[in-house]
Order: sequence, then C-alpha cells, then structure tokens
Amino acid sequence: MSNDLFSLKGRIALVTGGSRGIGKMIAAGFLGAGAAKVYITARKAGPCEATAKELSAQYNGDCIALPIDISTVEGCNKLAGEIIKLEPKLDILVNNAGAAWGAEFDEFPESGWDKVMDLNVKSLFFLTKALAMPLRAAASRERPAKVINIASVDGIFVNPSETYSYAASKAAVIHLTRRMATKLIKDNINVTAIAPGAFKSDMNRAARDHADEVAKRIPSRRIGTDEDMAGVAIYLASRAGDYVVGNTIAVDGGVVYANAGLEIAG
Repeated sequence: MSNDLFSLKGRIALVTGGSRGIGKMIAAGFLGAGAAKVYITARKAGPCEATAKELSAQYNGDCIALPIDISTVEGCNKLAGEIIKLEPKLDILVNNAGAAWGAEFDEFPESGWDKVMDLNVKSLFFLTKALAMPLRAAASRERPAKVINIASVDGIFVNPSETYSYAASKAAVIHLTRRMATKLIKDNINVTAIAPGAFKSDMNRAARDHADEVAKRIPSRRIGTDEDMAGVAIYLASRAGDYVVGNTIAVDGGVVYANAGLEIAG
C-alpha cells in the first residue's frame, strides 16, 4: 500500500473562485498536501492577491493569483490562455466559482437566472473545454488528471429558500459532471463533483453568521469546517481518488442522505 496515497506532491492546480470561502479552503488543502503550485482566480484582484500571498506564506508550495472574471466564455478563454502560457501541464482543475440569487417566484428576474446559470454551468463547461489541452498533457492511466466541480446539496434535495436558478444550476452541474466524465475518462481525466452543505462563506451567510442555529437542522449538529472541505477535495485530487469517476460526493453532515425529514401523519 502506498504511503503517499493522499499526497499532491509536485502537482499543479487551478481553483476558480479561490480567494475566499470553499475555494480558499480547497486551495489551502492542496498546498498542505504538497501541491507545487495552486493558481487561484477571482473577479477582484485585491482579495485574490491577498489570499495568494497569505497561503504562499503559510505553506511550502506557491499560491499564484490570476484575477480574471470568468462569467463569460471570453473570460474563460483568457484565463485558460494565461494558464497555458505558464504551465504546459495542469494536473487539477477545481471549478468552484459560482453565484446565487434569491427572489420570490412571482418576482424572480431574468438577470437573476442568466447570471447564475452562466457562471455556475456555462463557464464551468467552457473553462474545462479551454483547459483540455494542459489537462490531457498531464494525464496518464497511472496518474489521471482531475476535474472537480463544486455543486451543492441544493442540486440534490429541495432547499426551502427560493433560489430557483441556483438550485437548477447545481442539479445541472451534477449531471454535467457525469456527462463530461464519460467523455474525458477516455483521455485519463477524471471528472467528479463535491456537493457541499453548510460551510461558512459569503454565499452561505446563514452558516457564517448563525452557525449554531443552522447546526440544529444538520444530523451531525455542526456546520462544515475548512478541513472537512479540504479533505474530500484532497481525496478526489490525489491517488486515493483515482478510481472515482463521475461521482458527486455530498459533504453536508448528513443533510441529504442521513436525514429523517418531515414526518407525514397517516
């Protein structure tokens, strides 16, 4: 049995939306597991560069900021072009950049639909397509390249919040993960997804600001930690996850699969 089952030593990764929240948790985890370089992207240059500096100081590997807006196909191609200039091979791509929108059904705007679907689904697909060349260059049967898509438990079960485009987008990510996996496994690229539950982030303000209250509704009775998110990402990115293809793993303290739900009187 290999003693470096969860090692990412020497690997090159890109994490979109990596300046904060779940993206930052994953970037830190990869560096802690030995990744040589982790590129992070975000729309805002200041926070992206601050996170890169912070993580580079904390770990042996380099965290490099590439602040680019990938909400359009043009932006995706620009980011891919920058990566390809810097790296002939890309071992790991984490498609984490995302947006959410909440509004009542009768008031839900087209802008809240398009913004979320474009970034969460369309950009995920077109960035992966644009980076297929360096991913294929890194991939072999002995050591597959990895694409890890960040979905959500909201794509698996119905969240009572009225976030229609977000829920639809994350369900789309889960199925798109399977479809892309079917194609890319032929090139020794494993495509998988993570469906997070409650983690502290700017997108999940309830978990960030009211953790104790949210925890009461979770079977594990707590919200997720940075290590919970880093751990599953490291598993999928490392040798440990080499035979995992097309799966979506819910990391949610049991909300989706270990929850009794509502009792319905007979």
